[in-house]
Amino acid sequence: MEKAAIYHQPASSFAYSYDAKTLHIRLRAKRGDLKKVTLIAADPYLYQDGVWQKESYEMEKIATTEQHDYYFYQITPPKRRLQYGFIVEDYQQETAFYGGRGFFNATEENLATADYYFKFPFIHAVDTFQAPEWAKEAIWYQIFPERFANGDPSRSPENVLAWGSKDPEVNDFFGGDIEGILAHLDHLVELGINGIYLTPIFEAPTNHKYDTLDYFEIDPHFGDKETFRRFVDAAHEKGIRVMLDAVFNHIGDQSKEWQDVLLNEEKSKYRDWFHIDSFPVRPGENGNIEGAETLSYDTFAFTTHMPKLNTESPEVQKYLLDIATYWVREFDIDGWRLDVANEVDHAFWKKFRQAVLAEKEDVYILGEIWHDSWPWLLGDEFDAVMNYPFTQTIIEHFIEERISAEQLISGINEQFMRYPAQVSQVMFNMLDSHDTARVLTRAGGDKNKVKQALAFMFAHTGAPCIYYGTEFGMDGGNDPGCRKCMVWDKSEQDLEMFAFMQALIQFRKKYQSLLTYGDLKWQDWSNEQLVVFERKLGSEKLVFIFNDRDQEVEKDAAAFGFDASSRDALNATLIDTFVKIPARGFRVVNA
Repeated sequence: MEKAAIYHQPASSFAYSYDAKTLHIRLRAKRGDLKKVTLIAADPYLYQDGVWQKESYEMEKIATTEQHDYYFYQITPPKRRLQYGFIVEDYQQETAFYGGRGFFNATEENLATADYYFKFPFIHAVDTFQAPEWAKEAIWYQIFPERFANGDPSRSPENVLAWGSKDPEVNDFFGGDIEGILAHLDHLVELGINGIYLTPIFEAPTNHKYDTLDYFEIDPHFGDKETFRRFVDAAHEKGIRVMLDAVFNHIGDQSKEWQDVLLNEEKSKYRDWFHIDSFPVRPGENGNIEGAETLSYDTFAFTTHMPKLNTESPEVQKYLLDIATYWVREFDIDGWRLDVANEVDHAFWKKFRQAVLAEKEDVYILGEIWHDSWPWLLGDEFDAVMNYPFTQTIIEHFIEERISAEQLISGINEQFMRYPAQVSQVMFNMLDSHDTARVLTRAGGDKNKVKQALAFMFAHTGAPCIYYGTEFGMDGGNDPGCRKCMVWDKSEQDLEMFAFMQALIQFRKKYQSLLTYGDLKWQDWSNEQLVVFERKLGSEKLVFIFNDRDQEVEKDAAAFGFDASSRDALNATLIDTFVKIPARGFRVVNA
């Protein structure tokens, strides 16, 4: 028995309250090492004749990665208190008791010693992670406003280029605006979208607007507050939520606050709004060269144009929290996506959550974090993060063919074991964004690979997001290539891809509960170059079959756990005795 691999930690993703009454308990062990895991648990105060009234529950192995197995049990303590430990048994009949003090022999004396157990003192509803229920049903659509549609040419910058006249360069403007988004809401309704995520729309000099000048104003090239209000109201009437992008890590160097620091230096009333090591902070002086490591003040990356805000300052906190609550209160937005969220202090984000939810209790709070995000997802900061590790695992298998099916399964399982179940249920899942190359380009133009990756993402727990234009087969390399103008000329649109995306979204909506709450079980077909898994909830089950080969595969239906009368869930056609999976394709069968 490899005891060093066995791990559990209360008040973490290994032991957490799923709701106000229910505990989820997980245990990690070396892959293939344990034959059986038994949870020993009861109320810590439950004694009869001086004997603690413990109960035994066999745990289920729910996930396997390259190194580990994960075991699970859901328990509802009558009084919301639990004392618990584990009896682990390997295939050589070695048995041990594992608890809060480590490993002991599984004797009755040790099992009766309360000090040896883990404790979950009390399930408090207020401490339980809770995200907006609607976020579980969200199908997001990300829009880069400057490139979606030009609805009001009178607002376009003087140097605006003809729509789609060239591939974008870093500083190009094409005139996209809020009126253009408003004019195309019916397109999103037809597609099936129910959530829009807009990259920044506040006043800023660039096309991307991540260098904000004034957070209380819509950029005049995008529209005004009345236009934005009409957009939000129209979206809500069509059942679409709206999420804005806030850049609270840094501010634009043309902002009045930073300009005051440039002018007045140490005497500036905004001196403490920033992290300044020494003056002057003027460009070209005191090591302040774009892209250099010698900057005399903290910035986003090493760009002189984005000085970092000091969110420990009470004045900065009030300024930013006033912004966050203003757009919720005055325009009824439904969510905030928070840029560079991992570089802002936790204390500020806790205040942010309290302030925003005081205005509207079901606002969705999304952080831009590209790595393991456990510290931000404890229930007192964010509801979700942009799930880039999940993205990369899918891309590396289906698109780039860099990892095997086993590594794909390991990566997906690892991601789901990283967080409590209710966190995964609202996680923001995507294949590309304004910060990455488009998925079709990464796939070398292979639409079948893209369809596989999209279907795989939509089949898993979490809220899927589509980057604008994916439904029409848009391509594009890394920034700025991924920020092309939306294709509105029907002769240039991939209508077959649009029909596919429509069907995929409708499929997701039809099986929403199953795909949000259902169990995930993998079948081992790696030797056949197939990725096969099932999602099951109650009596309902879907089997997903993905073919990694360049030729069609035909298999006996019974081998996958369904018979010839089963219905293909996505294509709505009855299958034969044999299941045919197209080259670089997939089938989804309702078993």
